[in-house]
Amino acid sequence: MSITLDLSGRIAVVTGAASGIGRAIALTLADAGATVAAVDRNAAGVRETVADLGGLSTPHVADLTDPAAIAALRDEVVRAHRAPDVLVNAAGWDRIEPFLDNDDQLWQDLTAINLLGPVRVSHAFLKPIIAAGTPARIINIASDAGRVGSLGETVYSGAKGGLIAFTKSLARETARYNINVNCVCPGPTETPLLFAVPEKHLEAFKKAIPFRRFGKPSEIADAVVFFASDRASYITGQVLSVSGGLTMSG
Repeated sequence: MSITLDLSGRIAVVTGAASGIGRAIALTLADAGATVAAVDRNAAGVRETVADLGGLSTPHVADLTDPAAIAALRDEVVRAHRAPDVLVNAAGWDRIEPFLDNDDQLWQDLTAINLLGPVRVSHAFLKPIIAAGTPARIINIASDAGRVGSLGETVYSGAKGGLIAFTKSLARETARYNINVNCVCPGPTETPLLFAVPEKHLEAFKKAIPFRRFGKPSEIADAVVFFASDRASYITGQVLSVSGGLTMSG
């Protein structure tokens, strides 16, 4: 029997969908047939994404550092569609600077967005997903910084490393419900966040990548679509680097 990447009839929630990797994921899931509930705090950006998605996809504006906003988001998505079949935690944020120059507010922001955001969103949506009793996929977008560390991104790396560990533990807890939980770790990717880095640092990043180029958001999205599809039905708790060989962890 042929198993395809066809996601027709599936509902997918994608956070961080207004730009960058999150937007590419939303577009690629929709191209595979999914109806996307696109989430971002950038109202104009997420509406623009949904205009490009077409179909029955919907925009949702939410601050994912606010637990009450996450609960309201879940209820809004379930009312608009139903419990999702796919949940992609793609929202993220970083500021590159030496650890000793950090302040406490930066640490709070980094952990709230990059770790507690996916934790809270997963917790909120798992309740209706489990109640629906149907198979589901959760895909967390972490970072290779969370696997090997990154200069100037010490607390960001810690938050993304926590997200990787969370992915593995959640996969163990939810397997009994036929819910797969996996993680995609992008390397340096062509996003607004990357291009905010000084040019000299960009060139150093590029030279460290065996392919000598940065990743494209669509290449991260392709990995997510695989994990969301039936071709990944027996894969859970795994971490996939999409980094052009920058990291080659066993």
